[in-house]
Amino acid sequence: MLLAKGDPQVPCYFIFGDSLMDNGNNNRLLTQAKVNFPPYGIDFPDGPTGRFSNGRNTADVIAQLLGFDKFVPSFAYAKDAEILIGVNYASGGAGIRHETSQHLGERISMDNQIKNHRITIQRLPDLIGTRSIVETKNYLKKCIYTVGMGNNDYISNYFLPEYYNTSREYTPERYAEALVRQYSRQLQDLYKSGARMFGIFAAGYLGCTPGIMSVFGVNSCVDSVNSAVMLFNSLLNTTLNDLNNELFDAKFIFIESSMEHPKDVNVTDTPCCKAANTIGKGRCDPNEVPCSNRQNYFFWDAFHPTEAIGVFAGTKAYETLSPFYTSQAITLSKDKENHYVSNT
Repeated sequence: MLLAKGDPQVPCYFIFGDSLMDNGNNNRLLTQAKVNFPPYGIDFPDGPTGRFSNGRNTADVIAQLLGFDKFVPSFAYAKDAEILIGVNYASGGAGIRHETSQHLGERISMDNQIKNHRITIQRLPDLIGTRSIVETKNYLKKCIYTVGMGNNDYISNYFLPEYYNTSREYTPERYAEALVRQYSRQLQDLYKSGARMFGIFAAGYLGCTPGIMSVFGVNSCVDSVNSAVMLFNSLLNTTLNDLNNELFDAKFIFIESSMEHPKDVNVTDTPCCKAANTIGKGRCDPNEVPCSNRQNYFFWDAFHPTEAIGVFAGTKAYETLSPFYTSQAITLSKDKENHYVSNT
């Protein structure tokens, strides 16, 4: 177990994203993107919780490394003072675009995750012990926000022409531009709500998932899918740099995607569990016995990584986010050079 001792390095951590970060928000939704059944959670202390993994996901690992003694609660189940450490709003199937994954049923899009965050903010003043909007925003400025969106806008939208028209309406370049433009507005909405420290995950190498390879009928990474996603990531990185220049009192850190993995992981093209390798139906079959050597597998099901990869990716992300916690009291202030000012 990765556990950090002492007080958390930041007071709160808010999580936005898709199934890579979801820790139970989809459990109560009418959706196919729901995994609150075995063998999911086989290596998690509480069993199947709605995490799309055999154990912890990337957000769980980041929270542990930040020093929280409990996992950040899901919005669906968070109670009272629990929200003071942050909330996880992520939802399996969620996208930047509202229609993404609608063929699977209910999901909480990025826009709706932002709405849920506003509900949380309304609850904070009483818990903090203040009626001041300014004091509430000062509290939020100390929190880390991570956002991981875009994956489903490709595998559960653009590359699913039987359900969506986007691939006929947009070239890959134009689609990336439309996505990033909308994403930028969403991130600025979070900024307006008080967020200042952002860690933004790049979309993954989706063409290398067993589900996508099966759909395309190949045994190696699908270059056309990866190329489209890399257009999105490149434009997203540029846009985050622009936001850093425009919003002087905020910091946006880009968290790169990678197929890098621990040396013990040597199975990278096959799921650990028995799963239907089709888009939207890549979940583990309920109650089937998964592989026993899970530490050697990159993929848990047809689209989602194992806990071993979650730990590896979460540790890398935590290190990338270090500007937000290396000083015990970091204040992002507006100055001529747009530098950090430390109040230690």
